[in-house]
This record gives sequence, structure tokens and C-alpha cells, in this order.
Amino acid sequence: MANAHTTSAGSSHGSYKSYFIGFIISVILTAIPFAAVMTHALPKDMTLLVVLVTAVVQVLVHLVYFLHLDRTSEQRWNVIAFVFSALIIAFLVGLSLWIMFSIHHFMMAK
Repeated sequence: MANAHTTSAGSSHGSYKSYFIGFIISVILTAIPFAAVMTHALPKDMTLLVVLVTAVVQVLVHLVYFLHLDRTSEQRWNVIAFVFSALIIAFLVGLSLWIMFSIHHFMMAK
């Protein structure tokens, strides 16, 4: 672990190799949807699906390779806090959209 950075608790903060692997994967996951959008090789709904899937995978890559969230016992509370935050944000955005669409529906109904 000559290249790994450690904290006082002894948890690893990655090495140059893991940062490089994460960077390469992130570049690939950026190039795929960029190419799909710029070449118009896929139908619009399939392009949207490609962009969404690569975005989710890229978020996971960033969490693992750059934020170092994994399944070790030291990271368990960080992962729980992240999942809770993501759930709250999903509820806020999802329910806000639901309210806006239902208000639009009832306001436009004759």
C-alpha cells in the first residue's frame, strides 16, 4: 500500500491506480452517450435510455473509485447516509413532479 492514502482510522483512500481506473471508466461512460447523441445512430427513446443508464453507472463508479464508498464496516454509516439522502431527494423530486402534473391536469380540465 505504498500509493494508498490512509486516515488515522486506517481506512484506505485509494491509490493512483484506482483513481486512474475510475477516470478511464468515467471517460468511457461519458463518450458512450456523447457518441449516441451526436451520431443519431439510435432512436430517440433508445438514446435517452443509453444516457440514463450510463449516468447511473457513472454515479456508481464515482462513488466507488473517487468517494471510496464500499461494503466495508468502516464505510457502512457513510453508505447508509448516502442511501438515505438519495431516498429523500427522490421523494422530494418525485412527489413535486406528481403534484405539478396533477395540478396541471386539474387546472386544464374543463
